[in-house]
This record gives sequence, C-alpha cells and structure tokens, in this order.
Amino acid sequence: MGDNILSEGKPETQGAKKTVFVLNGPNLNLLGMREPDIYGSDTLDDIAGRLEDQAHALNLEVDIRQSNHEGHLVDWLHEAAADEAQAVILNAGALTHASIALHDAIKAIDVPVIEVHISNPAAREIFRHKSLIAPVAKGTICGFGALGYQLALDAISKF
Repeated sequence: MGDNILSEGKPETQGAKKTVFVLNGPNLNLLGMREPDIYGSDTLDDIAGRLEDQAHALNLEVDIRQSNHEGHLVDWLHEAAADEAQAVILNAGALTHASIALHDAIKAIDVPVIEVHISNPAAREIFRHKSLIAPVAKGTICGFGALGYQLALDAISKF
C-alpha cells in the first residue's frame, strides 16, 4: 500500500517531529560575556546544546536563531507560522519593551509564543518592567536564568 495522503495532500508521517523555533534578539549573541552577574556564564551555544538534547528526548526539533535586527525576528515569526511550527520560544531582549512590530507579528500568527527572559525584568530598571510581548504571548518565563528556555520547551511538549 502507498503513502497515506492527508486531505492537504501531504504524506502522513507517523511520529514526525514538530519544530520549535527558538528566537533570540539583540545582544544575546554576547551571552557568557555580557554582564554575567545578570545573565550568567552560559553562552547561546551552551543553551542551544541543552535544548537540542532535550528536544530529541521530547521528539521535537529546535531551530535556534539569533539576530540583532528586529526585522529578522519578525520574518522568522512569519516563517514559523508558514512552516506550521509547534511553537516559538522568544527572548526578544530589549525589543521586549520597545517593539510594536514584534507584538503585531505575534498577534498575526497562529503559533503559540512563549516569552523567555534570563533575568527577571520586573526586578530591574523601571524601563524593563513593561513587556509589549507578554499581552500576545501564551506565557512568560523569567528569572530562572538559562533554565527558562528548557522550562519553555517542556511546557511546549505538553501542547
């Protein structure tokens, strides 16, 4: 018997892994060097390695990206929707507090977004207290260091 074709015309793949986009914003390429008293000593590569291992155990795939440019993050949110991603983990960095474009992009897609912050923005400078992402995110994880990414991936595995 041939491939079982779904109504959308795609072959049915049993046990196919769903992708979770992990998007990191400005200055997160400097993790491990930038203010380690706030952000810890883990690099983005350290975090990525742990997420890849965890994703494998959860039968998920992660697509981990970083950009210092707002437009790239917007494009990648659109791509996550076009690719029918399971979810997006988003650490928008300082854009959290300033980007109406990210807010609108999240609102426009039908993919759950988990907002992640390594530090606790509410315990920092007042300009970091308001998130433009939180009102359109499925949830927010903050203040647990790099572990926040893993907590988000675990939550996503329950969707």
